[in-house]
Amino acid sequence: ASPSQPGVKMESTLVLLFLSAVGAGVWGDPGPLEDVVIDRYFVPKVCPREVQTGDHVRYHYNGTFPDGKKFDSRGRSHDRGLPFSGLVGLGRLITGMDRGIQGMCITERRKITVPPHLAYGSLGAGNVIPPDTTLVFDVLLLDIWNPDDKVQTRTLDKPQDCKRTVQKSDFIRYHYNGTLLDGTPFDSSYSRKQTYDTYVGEGWLIKGMDEGLLGMCVGEKRNIIIPPFLAYGEKGYGSDIPPQASLMFDVLLVDLHNPKDDVVVEYQQIPESCKRKSVAGDFVRYHYNGTLLDGTPFDSSYTRNHTYNTYIGMGYVIAGMDKALQGVCIGERRRVTLPPHLAYGENGAGESIPASAVLVFDIHVIDFHNPNDVVEIETTFRPPDCNLTSASNDLVYYHYNCSLLDGTFLFSSNDFDHPQEAFLGANKVIDGLDAGMQGMCVGERRVVVVPPHLGHGEEGARGVPGSAVLRFELELLKLEKGVPDGYLFVWLEEPPENLFEALDLDKDKEVPLEEFSTFIKTQEAEGKGRLKPGQDPDVVIQDMFGNQDRNKDGKITAEELKLKVDEDAEKMRHEEL
Repeated sequence: ASPSQPGVKMESTLVLLFLSAVGAGVWGDPGPLEDVVIDRYFVPKVCPREVQTGDHVRYHYNGTFPDGKKFDSRGRSHDRGLPFSGLVGLGRLITGMDRGIQGMCITERRKITVPPHLAYGSLGAGNVIPPDTTLVFDVLLLDIWNPDDKVQTRTLDKPQDCKRTVQKSDFIRYHYNGTLLDGTPFDSSYSRKQTYDTYVGEGWLIKGMDEGLLGMCVGEKRNIIIPPFLAYGEKGYGSDIPPQASLMFDVLLVDLHNPKDDVVVEYQQIPESCKRKSVAGDFVRYHYNGTLLDGTPFDSSYTRNHTYNTYIGMGYVIAGMDKALQGVCIGERRRVTLPPHLAYGENGAGESIPASAVLVFDIHVIDFHNPNDVVEIETTFRPPDCNLTSASNDLVYYHYNCSLLDGTFLFSSNDFDHPQEAFLGANKVIDGLDAGMQGMCVGERRVVVVPPHLGHGEEGARGVPGSAVLRFELELLKLEKGVPDGYLFVWLEEPPENLFEALDLDKDKEVPLEEFSTFIKTQEAEGKGRLKPGQDPDVVIQDMFGNQDRNKDGKITAEELKLKVDEDAEKMRHEEL
């Protein structure tokens, strides 16, 4: 084979070229000997390490004679694809190359001129290199490592707040760019738009990466250099990582947890007054901002302008949130961190929550209640002379302010020109407010807390969110005692023994509407009876008269009154008169 077309014979010769150190000048003239000539025609600005005796190196080269004729080449752009790998300074290379690459930096380019006595001397190398031939090597250094090397780590950026670092058995998610020492890229998680997810210290990674990731914080950026024997060694990996290649990774740690982790709760703001804390079975309304551990947002209730409403401790939400929402106070703000096995696990959720992601929620508890809750009543002022109190069927006039439990103002009776009024027990107001105004005396003030099932329920009302607990500040302004259901008038004293004679004011045996009305109004004025409040008295009296005027002739007789009373007695019904 000729030097320009080396074949099998040349391959065997090149083994001699780099694995044999033929004695310099053994066969030549004993006169003055030339040394290696080095031309450093490209030197990188940064050179953290230079080749020394005992180092392993990988490099590309072109080998030529002084006239420029090529006799060999190694490297991707040369005759043989793989770079040359060898040991420096221990006689594994020809002496001229051993000397010529000393002090080289990664990516440095040198022209090394080796005289015959430091190459193959008077013997030459087969048919490829004649005797007493000077050799010229154009070298590009790709890699340096030493058997004593350790993993090198350099922090590029680190968050100020770092409460936890990577330990063995942790599960992490990280992004990386991987290159050879000369900057040649071989892999990147960014190109796949997906983190690399793995356990640390469990043999899932190459040894050097297992070691280089320890001690990292979430959000930290780190440069990790791994020698070949802690990476892919003599075999390399695929077509991108050659044998005996040092690897360099720029790593960004995105997430960190341990399979033994529990929910972590950071108390941020707790109300001074906390009469009750949530328990399993409560229904909670809360706002939240949700982020991944590196701060990437994935969801927020605020963007929907609607609280998240759920039962807790009953499996309606992810296990970590079920646990984190127990023991909260109304109005509390807290940050909770949920490991993936208590969140969305290995599958993640949709496009926003990656697989095996740790989740962070900033929570604001608006309110909570239990389906078994009753109305809470706190009297803030009660007049000392309180003899008459409100009850069902009474007409009450009252002032109120209504708000949510977090203090959000909703309504006030001040928004109207006159006080509010309601018949108690007549379904005129929500059940909780009705109950909260029972037993009040005029001038009394109360704070009444109404759970949603006694308020506006799951659907809410205009201006009232669904499932909202309501807080009322109440003051009773006026009270008109009522009459029982179905009644228009009640006696407060014993009625006259002969009722018809008392009704028949002119004693003509007939009672027209005018006479009937005069009698009833007199009874009310003297405190002997009471008309149904809240309505026009004349209308109420006319209804009463119509009930007694059986034949609708415009007057009541003794017989009509007796018939009415007897019929009611048989039916066991009460009648006003």
